[in-house]
Amino acid sequence: MNKNNLIKDDIIKNLSHRSGFSSNLSKKIIDDLIEILISRIVNKGLNLKNLGSFNLLKKKERLGRNPKTKKEFIIKKRKSISFVASKKILEIINNNT
Repeated sequence: MNKNNLIKDDIIKNLSHRSGFSSNLSKKIIDDLIEILISRIVNKGLNLKNLGSFNLLKKKERLGRNPKTKKEFIIKKRKSISFVASKKILEIINNNT
């Protein structure tokens, strides 16, 4: 497993350690936060000041092709999320590299 990945359990442990909250309370907080974020993105998009914006994209059905076998197939319509980082975040990232 790649050590650069951040999983929900890592966030819960970090929140519990930093705040002194129990693991169960930290898990409840993170679960509620994720639920709120998802509902906001689905309903009207989400703009987090100084972090960025999340938008729901609706992709249409289209023809795809397996590059190895050249076999064509239909890619079903689906929803996807786009994230655009804020200028502040991009400045911080670009100045630290």
